[in-house]
Amino acid sequence: MNDADHAAARRELVNALGRRLDVSERTLSAIGAVPRHEFVPEPHSASAYDDRPLPIGHDQTVSAPHMVALMSDLLDVERGDRVFEVGTGCGYHAAVVAEVVGPGNVFSAERVPELAADARERLDRLGYDVTVAAGDGREAFSDEAPFDAAYLTCAAPDSVPDAIVDRVRPGGRVVAPVREGSGQRLVRLTVREDGVDREDHGGVRFVPMR
Repeated sequence: MNDADHAAARRELVNALGRRLDVSERTLSAIGAVPRHEFVPEPHSASAYDDRPLPIGHDQTVSAPHMVALMSDLLDVERGDRVFEVGTGCGYHAAVVAEVVGPGNVFSAERVPELAADARERLDRLGYDVTVAAGDGREAFSDEAPFDAAYLTCAAPDSVPDAIVDRVRPGGRVVAPVREGSGQRLVRLTVREDGVDREDHGGVRFVPMR
């Protein structure tokens, strides 16, 4: 596929997501701005605008575009908000969020050093000012807190770790897949001074948090 083909496929994807999802135009515009084919390995680039997850190596995947759109919309962030991501992967989700909040406002932790290095190079090459750190998301960027929002691209065991929730300011949101029984649920937490409010947004399937 050439650049024109990729651009046409991206427009078609955005139109399909707009018909299927109840998400903001801001989120759809962000999906439409990010060249997903640049974030997936070459054998899968022709499928980059299919609405499905794709392998990126190291037993990891890039989430389906509809899930990236839904999670990004649930963050309810705007230009200038600072966002913490746990699980950089290939960097696609971080790029979508960066389209919304602007340069220098996304901080992402990736436990697999090779993925972190590749994502850092890719995001920089494509002009996204995203800070990527290799390491445990429960420990990364503690000196950058508080954030306006945070999200996980991997499924937390039973609940979102306190170390991540505690880095979000009161009134901010945390969006994450969480393991429940034999399945997973997508939850949004709104952080309060005395705890969190929890919303359930349906069943999902993510790689487990390491």
